[in-house]
Amino acid sequence: MATNNYPNLTRALARMGVLVLLFILLAAMAGGCMTTTIGSGQAGVKYSIFGGTDLNQTFGEGLQVHAPWVDIIRYDVRVEEKLEAMEVLSSNGLNIGMDVSVRWQPEVDRLPQLHTTYGTDYYRKLIQPELRSAVREVVGRYTPEQLYSSKRTELQGQIFERVKTGVEPRFVKVEAVLIRDVRLPEQIRVAIENKLKEEQEAERYQYTLEKERLEAERKRIEAEGEAEYQRIITQSLSSQFLRFKGIEATQLLANSPNTKTIIIGAGDDGLPVILGGQ
Repeated sequence: MATNNYPNLTRALARMGVLVLLFILLAAMAGGCMTTTIGSGQAGVKYSIFGGTDLNQTFGEGLQVHAPWVDIIRYDVRVEEKLEAMEVLSSNGLNIGMDVSVRWQPEVDRLPQLHTTYGTDYYRKLIQPELRSAVREVVGRYTPEQLYSSKRTELQGQIFERVKTGVEPRFVKVEAVLIRDVRLPEQIRVAIENKLKEEQEAERYQYTLEKERLEAERKRIEAEGEAEYQRIITQSLSSQFLRFKGIEATQLLANSPNTKTIIIGAGDDGLPVILGGQ
């Protein structure tokens, strides 16, 4: 009798085991181990313990359902920016403090390659070393005075190109490199500011001298023009011209309604003699 019940007991235990496994599976699914939520501005990379990283697919935002042996690694794919405080050497060996920020964004369609090459800590492994190396290399070509004043824009552009060349072939797009601050030793900074002030004063003095020189030149040309005008007028006053103007004036007076006496005669110069009504 007991022997006949043994197979039934075995089957009952087997069914119970199956039910327990189904319950565990359903509980695991309810607990979320087979779903991954990818938030706004994120993307996901699929990793399976059986097949490794899926290099051909990137998951977008929303709820992703997957097998228990699959993991979805989330990445922030929005534009990010980070500030680096650095100490570097100028061309003459002085220690320069700099605050430099870099702005970047991972390439979404190449996110699996980024994951297998650098992982989620790709900033520390890729971008940060390239930025620091570029800053040291480029700053080492300039003097503190150039870094503090006229060459900052040029410096910033060179660092950006250097970082871009090193990072962009490795699945990350670099959007900008910005120099936020340059800190010099106090005595160097004061000396540079004094020198710049002296140069500005010298430029202002040169401008004043040039302005006065141009004004003197203008007056000289004006005086020469006036003298030339007087010379032309003097040469134009011939006896024939004066006689013509005298006749013209006599005609105007004769036609005037005012009372007058006009005596026309030939003087030494040949001009009319005009007497008023006295």
